[in-house]
Parts: sequence; C-alpha cells; structure tokens
Amino acid sequence: MTRILVVEDEPGIALALEDDLKLEGYGVTVVADGVKAAALARAESFDVIVLDVMLPGKDGFEVCRELRRTGVGTPILMLTARTQESEKVLGFEVGADDYVTKPFGPRELRARIAALLRRSQGAAAPLMVRIGNADVDLSRAEIRRGADATPLTPLEFKLLQVFIRARGRILSREQLISEAWGPNTFVSDRVVDNHIGSLRRKLEPDVAESKYLRNVRGLGYCLEA
Repeated sequence: MTRILVVEDEPGIALALEDDLKLEGYGVTVVADGVKAAALARAESFDVIVLDVMLPGKDGFEVCRELRRTGVGTPILMLTARTQESEKVLGFEVGADDYVTKPFGPRELRARIAALLRRSQGAAAPLMVRIGNADVDLSRAEIRRGADATPLTPLEFKLLQVFIRARGRILSREQLISEAWGPNTFVSDRVVDNHIGSLRRKLEPDVAESKYLRNVRGLGYCLEA
C-alpha cells in the first residue's frame, strides 16, 4: 500500500486530508509536530510527505531541510497559507518537490500527490503490461495480441495508464477525470463512459462480458487483471 505522511497541526485540515486520502486507498499517518515528523520520516518508509509550513516544534522548512540533509529522498509536498513567491522559492530551495497554498481543493491535492508518485516511480515503471491475453506496450501506446497491434488514442492511453497504476482498486469517474483529463477539468460522465467503452473494445476479448475493465455500479470502474 502507498504510504503518505501528513504533517498538519490544524485538526480540521488534518482529519479532512486523512479521510480523503484513505478513501483513495492510501495508507495515511498523521502527525502535528515538526520534531516528531522529522523523526518519523527518518525512521519509517513513506511514498509522499504532505508537509505544512507552520508547525510547532520545527516549521516545515526546517523539517524539509533536515530530511534532505540526512538523505531522505521521499517526495515532499508543502502546504502553506502564505502566497508570497519568496516563500515558495524557499520551499523549493530546501528540497520540496511541490507547493500548494491554502485553501486548496481535494482534487488538486490528489492530482499533485499522484504526479509526485508517478515521478518517483517512473524510472521503474514497466514498458509492457500483460492484461488477459493482451500485451499493453506503454512505449508505443498500443495493445498487442500476437502479431496484431491496436493503437490507442491519447485519452485511451492516459486512462489505461491510470487503471494500470491503480490495478485492483475502484476508481470513481471524478478520479479518472482528474488523472486523465487533468484537475479542474469539466467532463460529463457520458464522455468518460464513452472513452472507457472504446478502450474496452480494444482491450476485452468479449465486450459483452467484460472480464478486466469492470463497471462497479454506483462507484466507478476497476481494472482486474
């Protein structure tokens, strides 16, 4: 399970972040103190750290600087209510990977976390993925069955990448829109369903009995392969 360390001292924000990220399927640990956060991030393995700037004990800049100096390379997303450019520049200078100002929307934060995960895991991502009797060639954006190759449209390819990364996990249409189309993009459910239907026709041996790209009624879609 992907693990996220949330460092936030405002209880309401911390609880909202924890609930939202857990619904996404992440394992979430929350701490409210900069000193404890730095110690925990050194002692345990996390995939992303969501780090508030204003913290008791040590502020987020100090925590980030300390982690980088001690060799912790975990992607760090900083949160702050400050909007000055100098504050953002300082965050990047001490080793942060991304920066979000408060107030922020949950979709934007999820998208930024997903982007950090893709970046950190991209070097090890496979170029060929087997789904049923088909091979998905991620380097060519096509589906292969023996000598036959079926090209994917750019959106089909983005959707399939999202499903592969979340294999076995149900994804809502909202999540799919955020990941494939981009955060803060308006796309109707019908458009999402049409693109998934097109992807199914290329991926499934029998579209009438979808075995791999399943529709979970009332929840969304899931790749089971």
